[in-house]
This record gives sequence, structure tokens and C-alpha cells, in this order.
Amino acid sequence: MDGVESGRGILDTSTLALSGRIAPSALPAEPLITTITLAELSVGPLLARDTNEQAARQARLQHAETAFDPLPFDAAAARAFGRVSASLRRSGRTTTARAFDALIAAVALANNLPLYTCNPRDFAGIEGLAVVAVPHPDRGG
Repeated sequence: MDGVESGRGILDTSTLALSGRIAPSALPAEPLITTITLAELSVGPLLARDTNEQAARQARLQHAETAFDPLPFDAAAARAFGRVSASLRRSGRTTTARAFDALIAAVALANNLPLYTCNPRDFAGIEGLAVVAVPHPDRGG
């Protein structure tokens, strides 16, 4: 059974950040995140331009750390990353341009789970990845 059938799915980092503003029906019944998302969220407070933004980003990170048991980037994900990287290169894109996205996609592939994202173009060209487009709350769809 794959993730869509089971109601499970991985949220990419931006979709997780926006999840409080997204209609619940657009998200999986059991949302999951990856350790890569925690790594990406960890950068946010360090790059914030002011203390209010830093505090908001730190709160987002701490919420994710307590609300989720993230899927790891393990040996299966490392092997899947090879497939992701090769798919992106074949489609004329580079892995380094969206490294966090490529790593999150690898975890999704390794766990046979769909990836829910407000930015489906970020994952275009990755063979075998089930991408579920989530309407962006600021773009009206």
C-alpha cells in the first residue's frame, strides 16, 4: 500500500511552514516530515534578519521537533538519492540547485510515500516520485 492509499504523506519544508494556512483536506491525513526538513528549518533562525523573525523561525523549528517523529535519511534514502540525482540530470536540472528538495524526495522514494508540496515544479523531472500539488495559500491555488 502506498502513502496516498494509507493517508500518509511527506510534507516538504515550505508546505510544513504553511500548513497552518492550508485547508486540511489538501494535506495527508497523516503528515510526515524528514530529518532533512529539520536540517532546513535549523538554518532559518540563523539567517533571520531581525529578532522577531528569528524567534518565529525558532518556534517553527521547535514545533516541528516536538510534533513529528521525522523519517531519517538512511541507507535506503541514500540509494534513492542516486535515482533522484540521475533523474534531475537527465531532465537538464542539477541536484545542487535544490539540494534539500532532492534529499527530501529521496526519503519519499525510499519510503514509497507521496510528497505534498506547494511548489511542485521544484520536484519536476524526478522519476517515480508521487508529487501531490497543494494549493499555496498566497497564490490562490
